[in-house]
Amino acid sequence: MPVVVVESPAKAKTINKYLGSDYTVLASFGHVRDLPPKNGSVNPDDDFAMLWEISPDSRKHVKAIADALKDDNALILATDPDREGEAISWHLQEALTARKAIRKDTAVSRVTFNAITKSAVTEAMLHPRQVDAPLVEAYLARRALDYLVGFELSPVLWRKLPGAKSAGRVQSVCLRLIVEREMEIEAFRAQEYWTVKAILTTPRGQEYEARLTHYAGRKLDKFDLANATQADLAVQAIKARDLTVQSVEAKPATRNPAPPFMTSTLQQEASRKFGMGAKATMSAAQRLYEAGLITYMRTDGIDMAPEAVMAARDAIREKFGEKYLPSSPRMYKNKAKNAQEAHECIRPTDMMLSAEKLRISDADQRKLYDLIYKRTLASQMAAAQLERTTIDVGSADGQVMLRATGQVVLFEGFIAIYEEGRDDSVVDDDEGRLPQIMQGEAAAKKDVTPEQHFTQPPPRYTEATLVKRMEELGIGRPSTYASIVTTIQDRDYVSKDKGRLIPQDKGRLVIAFLSNYFRRYVEYDFTADLENQLDEVSSGEAEYKAVLRRFWRDFKAALDETADLRIGEVLEKINEVLAPHLFPPKEDGSDPRLCPVCHKGQLSMRTARSGGAFIGCSNYPECRYTRPFGPPGMEETAIPPDGRLLGHDEGDAITLRDGRFGPYVQRGEATEDVPKPPRASLPKGWEPDSIDLEKALMLLNLPREVGPHPDDGVMIEAAIGRFGPYVKHGTTYANIKDVDEVFTIGMNRAVEVLAQKKAGRGGRGAAAAPLKELGEHPEGGALAVMEGRYGPYVKWNKVFATIPKDTDPKDVTFDMAVELVNEKAAKKGKKPARKTAAKPKAAAKKTTAKKTTAKKTPARKTAAKKGEG
Repeated sequence: MPVVVVESPAKAKTINKYLGSDYTVLASFGHVRDLPPKNGSVNPDDDFAMLWEISPDSRKHVKAIADALKDDNALILATDPDREGEAISWHLQEALTARKAIRKDTAVSRVTFNAITKSAVTEAMLHPRQVDAPLVEAYLARRALDYLVGFELSPVLWRKLPGAKSAGRVQSVCLRLIVEREMEIEAFRAQEYWTVKAILTTPRGQEYEARLTHYAGRKLDKFDLANATQADLAVQAIKARDLTVQSVEAKPATRNPAPPFMTSTLQQEASRKFGMGAKATMSAAQRLYEAGLITYMRTDGIDMAPEAVMAARDAIREKFGEKYLPSSPRMYKNKAKNAQEAHECIRPTDMMLSAEKLRISDADQRKLYDLIYKRTLASQMAAAQLERTTIDVGSADGQVMLRATGQVVLFEGFIAIYEEGRDDSVVDDDEGRLPQIMQGEAAAKKDVTPEQHFTQPPPRYTEATLVKRMEELGIGRPSTYASIVTTIQDRDYVSKDKGRLIPQDKGRLVIAFLSNYFRRYVEYDFTADLENQLDEVSSGEAEYKAVLRRFWRDFKAALDETADLRIGEVLEKINEVLAPHLFPPKEDGSDPRLCPVCHKGQLSMRTARSGGAFIGCSNYPECRYTRPFGPPGMEETAIPPDGRLLGHDEGDAITLRDGRFGPYVQRGEATEDVPKPPRASLPKGWEPDSIDLEKALMLLNLPREVGPHPDDGVMIEAAIGRFGPYVKHGTTYANIKDVDEVFTIGMNRAVEVLAQKKAGRGGRGAAAAPLKELGEHPEGGALAVMEGRYGPYVKWNKVFATIPKDTDPKDVTFDMAVELVNEKAAKKGKKPARKTAAKPKAAAKKTTAKKTTAKKTPARKTAAKKGEG
C-alpha cells in the first residue's frame, strides 16, 4: 500500500475515506523542519547555506511515516497546492532521505488537488509529478529573507531602541501603513461646510426631499457655503421664490455581482459582515477545506473551473428560475498586481449544498460557508436592473436649483441571494423611491433646513481594509496576510479598538527608527518589487540565490552604517520625526518642548530602566519632570514608566506599575537579593485610577486566611487566580463570582461554596436544607434561616448574616432577617445582584457603601501573591 502524506489529521481522515484500504494516509502535522531561531541558521558567507532542524514535536510524525515506508515502498506527497505545501513536501522528502527511509528504489511522487472531494483526489492520483523545484526555491528565498531581516535587524532595534521587540520584512511595512494613517488623522484639520435640504410637496400632497445644487445662478462646490450666515442666505433665497419641476429624467441602470472570493476578499467580507479577524477567518476556512466543503482557501485567483460554473448555473436555475441566469456564464479576470498563487477561486465543492442543508455545528464555519456559497452563486447570476431618477426643481429666475434623486429595483437579479458589504458605511443618496412627479408642476416648500457638516479624517484601518491596501500595493501573499496582521498586534505595536487598528507608541518608535535608518526596507515599492522577484523565482524565470545576493549586499551595508550609532543620536532623530505627535503646536504659540516645571529645559524622549520610553526634561537631575510617552494630556491617566508611588508600608514603597500583562502593584524595588519583589495584578474590573494604598495592600496581602475548616482544621484561604477569585481548602478550589468577596467572605459562606463544589463533582458535603424559609426579600431573592458550621445564619442570595447567639433560629422573623442581611450587605460595601425588579429607591439607600469607609479593616501582612508585571 502506498503511503500518502498530508498536513493535518482532518485532511488525512477525509482523503482516507476516498482512497480506501489500498492506501496508508498519514499526517505530517504541518512543517516538519524549520530554521533554528539562532544566529547562523542562514549563512550569507557560505552561499546562503541554510541549517534546517526537525522540531521535537515533528520527530514522532516523521518516524511514523518512516516506519510505514518499511512495509510500503511508495511515497505520495499530497500536501496543499501552494508554495507552503510544496515546501512541506520537499522537507518531508529531505528528512526521510536523511533517515534512509527513502531508498534508491522508493517511488516518490507529488500530487495536488484544489478541493478534497472524491473526484478531485481520484483525478490527482492519476497525474503524479515530482516536487516543483522552482516553487521550493521561491520558498527558500522567502524564508531566508525573512530570517535575515528578523535576526539581523531585530538586535539593532533592541540595542538602539529600548522596548522594541522585533522587525520583519513585511510586518514592518504593514505597520508603516497603520502609523502613517494615524499621522494623517492627527494632521487633519476639519473644515466646516453647509448644505441646504428642502422637503417639497407635489400638487397631490406627496413629499420628497431635494438638496440645493445651484445658488446665485451657479453650481455650488462643496465649500461654497462655508458658514451659517451663507447657509441662511441660501435658505432665504429658496423661501423667497416659487419653485417648479424643470426636468424629470429616468435612466435604466444595471448592477453586476462581485466576483467569487479569493483570500483577500474573503477576509475583507468576513470582517465587514461578521467582524471576524483575518486569523479567525482563515482558521474557519481551513476547517471547511479539510472537511471537503470548499476549495483551497489560499489563492489569488477568481476564475472558476468550467464544471463548477455549470454546477452553479444549475443550482441558480433550480433555486430561482431561468430568468436569474445570464445568457452566458460570467468570466472573471484577476485584478491584483500579483497572481503568484492563482489557484481557482474559493467556492463550495457542491453547489447544491447550502449552509442549511449541511447543518454545520461550528458557528464561524457555518457563517463563512454561507458567505462563500452565496457569493459564488451570486457571481454567476443575472445583473440587477434598476431605474435611477433625477429631478431638478428651480426658480424661474435661475437663482436656485435643487435636485432630488432616487432609484428603484426593477429586477433584483443577484441581489436576491447576496449583496457585497461596504467599508466605512458609505451612504448612497440614491436609495429610495420618489413619488410621481411631473415636469412643469409646482413644488411647494414644506420645510427648508440648513445643515452643518465638517470634513472627516481618513478612517483608521480595519483588518479588512488593511488587507485590501496590502493587496493593492502588492505586499504579502494570501498565505501571509493573516499572520502579518496578527504579528503586529501580538508585538503590542498595534492595538484593536472596535475593530479599528491603532498604532501604539512602541509601534511609532519602530517605524520612526526604520524610516530613518532602513528607509528602503519599509518602502512599499521595494517590498512589492521583492515579491515580484520571488514570483519570478517560482515560475523559473530567476535564480533564487541571485535574489538573495542582491538583497544582502545592500542590507548588510545599511546594517554596518548603524553600528556606530549612539542611543542619544537615535533618540534625538526620533524626537525630530515624532515632534508633531509628541510636541504638537500650542494655541498660544509658545514652545511646546519647554519644560512646564522648570521653564528652562527642553522636553524630549528618554528611555526608562524598565526598557520603555517616556518624555523627560533635559535639565535632569535638577528637574525631574516626566510624562508618559505620547502626546500631552496623558499624564493624569497613564502610569509613569517607573511606576506611580501609592505610599509606604513597613518601610517598603508600594507602587502601581504597568507591565506586559497589564497594571499591577509592587512592594519595594527589584534588587540583587530580591530580583522579583512581591507583585499582584489588578483584577478584572479594577481600574488603575481607583487604586490607592489600601487597595494595593489588600492585593499584596493575598491569599487571605478565612479561618480553619471545622471538619479538619485546615486553613481556608481566599485569593485571586488566573481564572478569577476563589476559596481554597486543601486541594479543593471553588470559584466565587465577585472579586470584592475575596476580602469579605466569612466562614459560613466559604464552607458552603466549598461543599457545593465537592457535591458538584460527586464528593460529600452537599448544601444543607433551610431550617426555616421566610419568603422573598423586598428587593428580590429568597430569605432563609440556615444551619452553619459556626452556628445558624440568615441567607439572602450571596449575603450570609450570622444570627446573634442569644436568638433562637426558630424565633427569627421576616423583618429581623431583612435587617440582618441589609446590615451585612452594607458592611460588604455593595449589594448582591437583584433577582427581581427593583423596589422604590428608598429601600436601596439602606445598603449604600458609606458604612464601609467608616470601618476599614487594616491590611494583614502575609506572603504576597505574585502577579506578572
